Amino acid sequence: MSRKYHLKNYDFLLVIFSILISIFGIVIIGSAKTAFQPRQIIGLCLGLVMMVILSLVDYQVVLNFYWIFYVVNILLLLSVKLFGREVNNAQRWISIAGIQFQPSEATKFLLILFFAKLIMKYRDKISRPIVIIILCALFAVPWYLVYSQPDLSTSIVIFLIFATLVFIGGISWKFVGGVFAIAIPVVVIGLVLVLQPNQEIIKGYQQTRILAWLNPEKYSNQEGYQQQNSIIAIGSGQLVGKGYKNNEVASVKNANFISEPQTDFIFAIVGEELGFIGSMTAVLLILAVILRIVRIGLGSEDLSGTLVCAGVAAHIGFQTFMNIAVTTGLMPNTGLPLPFISYGMTSLVSLFMELGVVLNVGLQRIRDVRY
Repeated sequence: MSRKYHLKNYDFLLVIFSILISIFGIVIIGSAKTAFQPRQIIGLCLGLVMMVILSLVDYQVVLNFYWIFYVVNILLLLSVKLFGREVNNAQRWISIAGIQFQPSEATKFLLILFFAKLIMKYRDKISRPIVIIILCALFAVPWYLVYSQPDLSTSIVIFLIFATLVFIGGISWKFVGGVFAIAIPVVVIGLVLVLQPNQEIIKGYQQTRILAWLNPEKYSNQEGYQQQNSIIAIGSGQLVGKGYKNNEVASVKNANFISEPQTDFIFAIVGEELGFIGSMTAVLLILAVILRIVRIGLGSEDLSGTLVCAGVAAHIGFQTFMNIAVTTGLMPNTGLPLPFISYGMTSLVSLFMELGVVLNVGLQRIRDVRY
């Protein structure tokens, strides 16, 4: 399953940037909740091992198992329904050999592999209605299983990944225009409907989060509590921050005004302790990872390699944007981790597995893209 590769084609910059941002995350987790730091270090080590292994395995051979990936993904998501553990009104975790595991994180990786191969296979027919219907139907099953956990935020991310893959796959611009013409009014109407009393489209706590985002003052002591404190924390950091693990009484983190700061709202800890400089360092490192992935995708020897890179870049890019948008009040609270930085072994290992496949695409590149 391996081929002879040229070391010069191994994207060491991508490896370096991904390790740097992960170490950055481990350091911040050490300030947010010290007890979680050792597990994140283990996650990084395991992720690096998986990345190196996958980087040396021919991705085209891996993609031949695309139907197996799809079935395994469905089985994992169904296992959440049957044996999952409920935490904070959501059933998203299962335990395997005593290790807590979140299948929806693996879903992003498995769907990228599946649709990269499937779209490659039908690339000449992708704009035909029957092919579009089949693609959407195959996507709808895992999407619904994630959405119904409930996990609206992850379902949005995997939808954006799917949309990116279909677009890069070469779908007709006429179809894209038609989708936007329909989607925009549907989203507006949907937003109006979910804000109505006694609606059954989304869960009650999800509706409250949207209302808290629209009326932060009214919900400042309820669902808007975390988001408002996050904004205060980021703003109080100013240019250089209050200092790593500072002892300031006025610190939002030190006063425990943000629950679970090591996960969804870790960017607030970055902003408060390291300021604008620290926040931009995190953003630029993630951006560097995304740009290296895009560069590899542009030099891929076939469409499936380009699609794999596009899917991984979309995953990291959209999820980063949504997490930071939540912590800065630009979006309702969605409950998404910040890639590479937030605590979560499943998320971190899955990300490095994605990078492993991307690195193998780079090893088989047919042209070098410079920028």
